[in-house]
Amino acid sequence: MNDVSAQLSGELSENGHRLLQRVYYEDTDFSGLVYHARYLHFLERGRTDYLRCLGVEQSALHTVDAEGLVFVVHRMEIDFKSPARMDDILLIETSTEKAGGAKMVLKQQISSAGRLLILANVIIAVVNASGRPRRLPEDLAAKFLG
Repeated sequence: MNDVSAQLSGELSENGHRLLQRVYYEDTDFSGLVYHARYLHFLERGRTDYLRCLGVEQSALHTVDAEGLVFVVHRMEIDFKSPARMDDILLIETSTEKAGGAKMVLKQQISSAGRLLILANVIIAVVNASGRPRRLPEDLAAKFLG
């Protein structure tokens, strides 16, 4: 990963991954607050860059063998604690609670200026290219569990 890519992808921390994102006009609704569905985008960016920082290339996983390996969101619980506004700098933190079998459980939170905005519990299913459950390879699970 080059320097620019590394800066854009956030950083690994002792608890997982940290990513900074700015709130733009396009993220807000008529009230000037971040529209609730936009938080899904921020959470997805956090998960994607977490993988990237772990050295996991999702596009390469799709062709890892004849079956492929794909991560899909199976379930997500979100607690909305406080709203974000245009120009806020968001800190998106992602950590792994469980990685094994055919699923992973990730904890995510979004905060701004020390104020907690979002708590999310995300269950990721591990499937093959045709959508059938597949075990997460042990070496890959080890990356998530640090």
